[in-house]
Amino acid sequence: MMDHSRLIPPTLDSMTVADIAARMTADGLAAAHAVTLFRALHSDLPGDLSATPLPPPLARWLAAQPAPLVSHVEQAGATSSDDGRTMKWLLRLADEQRIETVMMGYPGRRTACLSTQVGCAMGCVFCATGQMGFVRNLTPGEIVAQALFVACRARETGGDRLRNLVLMGMGEPLANFDAVMQALAIIADPRGLNIGPSRISISTAGHVPGIRRLACQPRRYRLVVSLHAATDEERTALVPINRRWPIADLMDACREYAARQQRRILVAWTLIAGQNDRAEDARRLVSLVRGLDVQVNLIPLNLTDGYAGATAAAADVTAFQRLLLDAGVPATIRQRRGIDVAAGCGQLAVSDCT
Repeated sequence: MMDHSRLIPPTLDSMTVADIAARMTADGLAAAHAVTLFRALHSDLPGDLSATPLPPPLARWLAAQPAPLVSHVEQAGATSSDDGRTMKWLLRLADEQRIETVMMGYPGRRTACLSTQVGCAMGCVFCATGQMGFVRNLTPGEIVAQALFVACRARETGGDRLRNLVLMGMGEPLANFDAVMQALAIIADPRGLNIGPSRISISTAGHVPGIRRLACQPRRYRLVVSLHAATDEERTALVPINRRWPIADLMDACREYAARQQRRILVAWTLIAGQNDRAEDARRLVSLVRGLDVQVNLIPLNLTDGYAGATAAAADVTAFQRLLLDAGVPATIRQRRGIDVAAGCGQLAVSDCT
């Protein structure tokens, strides 16, 4: 499968300070200008570089750089949830592809849910993005640009700082590993958005090689594993990638991540009526995660047009949680945000949202 994101010219917002410095010194410009430019690109929150006061040598260097200087991310639509705390944007990219990005508000802070691909190849049957199929990976700059976009909107709509990121939007982050790691290094830089790894969650449908690579990263991001079933037969029916990386391989990778990173893993379990919300499902899950430091996040199914399953009843969700807690497995029920505007978990897809 060809990665069409490689055809997109590299932009300055795809580069770390070290990358920018290397490019500058190759052109005979002092590396010290790299920090000035990086701050203009990220800390000041995205604006027109031509309107930003810059030292003359840096301004001349920028003028000589090939366009585009920054990633093109243009608002094509926006909608606000009735809860008053969730915003979803449809964003148009330079090649006319579109993605969705979400901001969730909490007291004193905002969280951005970012996309990492246009579409997704994982094929999870209850996920609207999976129902789209895969188009292409996002570049590091396109991922960073989403975070900057949300940070700007957060500032404009109440002054709250963007403090947390979840890579739970469109796409499988670990299938776009290098671009995601580059983008997060930029986002975590204190001279820019300064969102540290402890405030960044990376969600995966079970991309085993990506989990193993993530385990070896120096930055300790939080891993979220979308499990949804505790037997291969049942999980494959929901998450087809399980055929390639079955549960035994997935759990081995999770144990490697936990051992290397010394971080608790968040296990996401979407509760579907009559399929994975029964007492026996809870007991199988307990056996599966025994000995592993996890917290289970229970997600009542968010409905999509392409899947006929029903949301588990509230009483069954509570009973499932109680069985986990009684067995010593920490378990929470995810707050449902933005469901009325299809901004909830598994609902993001390219659509008109104006």
